[in-house]
Amino acid sequence: MDPVVIPILVAAIVVVFLVAATVRIVPQARRYNIERFGRYRRTLQPGLNFVLPVADRVNTKLDVREQVYSSDPKPVITEDNLVVNIDTVLYYQITDPRAAAYEVADYLHAIDQLTVTTLRNVIGSMDLEGTLTSREEINARLRAVLDDATGKWGIRVNRVEIKAIDPPNTIKEAMEKQMRAERDKRAAILHAEGERQAKILTAEGTKQKDILEAQGTQQAMILRADGESKAVELVFQSVHRNNADAKVLAYKYLETLPHLAQSDNNTFWVIPGELTEAIRTVTSAFGDQTSGNGPPPGAQRDDATDADASDKDHVGAPEVEANSTLALDAVAAADEAAKQAAVAVSDAKAEAEAAGETRLPGRGAASGD
Repeated sequence: MDPVVIPILVAAIVVVFLVAATVRIVPQARRYNIERFGRYRRTLQPGLNFVLPVADRVNTKLDVREQVYSSDPKPVITEDNLVVNIDTVLYYQITDPRAAAYEVADYLHAIDQLTVTTLRNVIGSMDLEGTLTSREEINARLRAVLDDATGKWGIRVNRVEIKAIDPPNTIKEAMEKQMRAERDKRAAILHAEGERQAKILTAEGTKQKDILEAQGTQQAMILRADGESKAVELVFQSVHRNNADAKVLAYKYLETLPHLAQSDNNTFWVIPGELTEAIRTVTSAFGDQTSGNGPPPGAQRDDATDADASDKDHVGAPEVEANSTLALDAVAAADEAAKQAAVAVSDAKAEAEAAGETRLPGRGAASGD
C-alpha cells in the first residue's frame, strides 16, 4: 500500500468522526441536555445542532409532551379508621428540561411519593362517605400541592384524577346492604304512592259515577212524573171534553176495584163505602138505557138505605124485585159487578186470615161470612 494513502485514510476517518461528533439532530418534542467537560452547557432544541466533539456530550434526553403516569394502589387510612386503597392518575408535562434533569434525581418517583403523602393528609381528615363523595375536592387539593412542589423541578401537573377507591370487603358488603335497603325503601314508597293515586282515582271515578247515576235517575223521575202529569191532564181534559157523567165514572170505578187486592203484600183489604153506590149507579145506568126511565129519586134513596143495611151482613148483588122495571141486561151487569166485588173481597179476606189478621176496616164496609 502506498505510504501516502494511509495518512489520507486516517485523516478521512478522523474527519468523519469529528463531523459525527459535532452534528446533533434533535427530533420534535425532544430536548437534549448538553454537558461540556461534565458541566451543564445548554439544551438542544429540535432540529440540526452542532456541538464540540469530545468536549460536549448529551447527558439526558427528555420528552416535553404531556405524559400520563398511573400509580399503584396505595393504602390510606380515613378519619373513621378504615383502610382504603386509592389509585391515582397523573397528567404532567416537562417545562424546564434542565431543572427536570438536575433539580431532582427521579421526578416520577418524587411525584408518586408526594401524591401518596398528600392523599394521606387529605383523606385522613375525611370519613369513608366523605371520601367516596368528595373526589373533586381531593383532586383539587392534590393538584394544588403537586403544582407547588413540582414547579421547581421544571414539571407542570396538568391534572390529577383518582381512578379508584377500594374500601375493605366487609365495608363493601355493608354498603351493598345499605344500598339495597335504600332501593327497597324507594320501591316501597313508589308502590305506596302508586296505590294511593290509584285509590284516589278510583274514588273519584266512583264519585263521578254516583253523581251521573243520581242525575240520570233524577232526570228519569222528572220525565216520568212529567209524562204521568201529562197523561192525567189528557185524561182529565178528555173526561171534561166528553162530558162524562157519574155513571161512566162509576163503571170505571168498578173495573179498577178488583185490582186493589192483587198485591202479594196485602194482609187486609179495605172495602170502600162507595161500593154499593157505584153498583147502584151502574145498575141505574143500564136500566135507563134499556127502559128509558128509572126509579123515582125517593125509591133510589130507599134502595141505597136497604143496600147499606144488607152489605153489613153479606157482599153480593142487590136484590131486584119482581115488579122492578130493570131490564135483563142491567140485572146481568149489576150481578157481574157484584160478583167481581165479592170475589175481590173473598180473596182479600183469605189473604188476611193467612197472615193472622181477620179484620177488614173501612167506612161503610162489610166482611163476608
